[in-house]
Amino acid sequence: MATGLSPINRALNLVPKRAESRHSEQLRDTFVDSGVAVVMESVDHQVLYGRRGTGKTHAFRYLETVVRANNDIPIYLDLRTIGSPEGLFLGEEIKPTERASRLLVDLLNQFHDSLMEAALEDDELLDDASLISNLDALLDSISAVKVSGEVEISKEGEETKSSKSSLAVKLGFKEPELNLGGEAGDETRSLTTETRHGTEALSLNFSDIARSLRSLFDSLGGRRIWLLMDEWSSVPGETQPYLGEFLVRCLLPLRAITVKVAAIEQQTNFRTVLPSGQQIGLELGADIAANVSLDEFMVFEENKERSREFFKSLFFNHLTLGGAPNSSVSSIGSPQGVVRQGFTDSRAFDELVRAAEGVPRDALNIAAKAAVRAADEKISVHDVRAAGRSWFQSDKEAALRSKEEASRLLNWIIDKVIRERRARGFLVNQRQANNPLLLALFDARVLHVVRRGYSAQDEPGERYDVYVIDYGAYVDLMQTRYAPQGVLPIGPETEEPEYVEVPTQDLRAIRRAVLDVDSFLARSPSVNVARLGPVGG
Repeated sequence: MATGLSPINRALNLVPKRAESRHSEQLRDTFVDSGVAVVMESVDHQVLYGRRGTGKTHAFRYLETVVRANNDIPIYLDLRTIGSPEGLFLGEEIKPTERASRLLVDLLNQFHDSLMEAALEDDELLDDASLISNLDALLDSISAVKVSGEVEISKEGEETKSSKSSLAVKLGFKEPELNLGGEAGDETRSLTTETRHGTEALSLNFSDIARSLRSLFDSLGGRRIWLLMDEWSSVPGETQPYLGEFLVRCLLPLRAITVKVAAIEQQTNFRTVLPSGQQIGLELGADIAANVSLDEFMVFEENKERSREFFKSLFFNHLTLGGAPNSSVSSIGSPQGVVRQGFTDSRAFDELVRAAEGVPRDALNIAAKAAVRAADEKISVHDVRAAGRSWFQSDKEAALRSKEEASRLLNWIIDKVIRERRARGFLVNQRQANNPLLLALFDARVLHVVRRGYSAQDEPGERYDVYVIDYGAYVDLMQTRYAPQGVLPIGPETEEPEYVEVPTQDLRAIRRAVLDVDSFLARSPSVNVARLGPVGG
């Protein structure tokens, strides 16, 4: 237990940082809508994109409470809890179809259990006697097993002899009589031995599964099921298209279900082409919409007041409604009270908002570190800067240590953008935006995209994405001559630059703000992008 902290600092330190640490009621109460809620409440099938910490799980848990309040049936599945070690980690030894089958069976078993639990808690559902039988039929449809190999049957005859004896006793009022009798007979028993040589494997039939699901949904009295599949990116990449194909064939065509998928965009593989040339998986835009990205909803660069209000409400809800364990924060009263009681002034809170870069989990962690540093005092700008640097080193920079090429690119960007241009943002031509190194840095939350598709009058036909460097990467330079003067440097390269925030309209001289990532790759022939995998954060 932390000691020597003021009540509000202690409460900030105790706030749970992950949505799965909260009860659903607390998640509903602490949810702060950045605009995504109304989009997610559509009955259309959707993919919810977002990097770690942007609030995907929190948004799904909030949607779960909304669906239940509308008398529909939400089923939340964390895909990290499905699968077996063999299916997840022995990819080269087990066929992709077998791995996918195991995942599907686990998923449908959890789907079955969740629906059974919902039925047991709802008398209206239990009134329909067909529901339980349809749930059983679903289990039958995913239980088929076949043996690949040979089956050998042999018969063996055996004769055995046995004697049967009988004993009869008569009792009455006369003298007792005793009768002994015996008989013997021969019996022949035939034994059959069946030997199987082969491997048992799951045998799933999409038609049978779809039929059982259709019958099951018909017994729900017109109520819609909302299947919320979280942590899609935890499924092995080569298996994801097979899981997507199941959704396409068995779930998405059914009118009584809405499917939502939460995923990290850089770690998804919804669709693939088989060696036969057949395409399988989810087709974005056709089968399922990919129109929701928390990475875009959480961008506040263009509206700083909106950013302040969001994070004020975020901290207020977590401190007063979220039930931070063993905390005793009183008299906060309003979101503004968080700033008044917890920070030396509004500038210190603004520094925390800036340090979070629009990522709620980063804001909670930086605030916790700053609160411990401030102890029984209010949090100052200096506390926020020290906490921001500490969080960057322990969470983000640590995740890049095994990604040598990505780390070198980050250092190169810091040198080019901050030290040479004294800016904290840059433009990347969209033709280079899919560079694996750049995506790895974005995934690790050390780079943030604040605007996509920016065009400039002096670069006709070209489109750029606007990136900013994470606060923790340059906070040490803020008291030096290299301190960033703004987001983007513009103007002719022969003149002193003018620094602007994220541009809302075309600017004439942007060339000095453009960063050519390919030039880094050309100077680094040892870069092997194939070695880059998902970056934790």
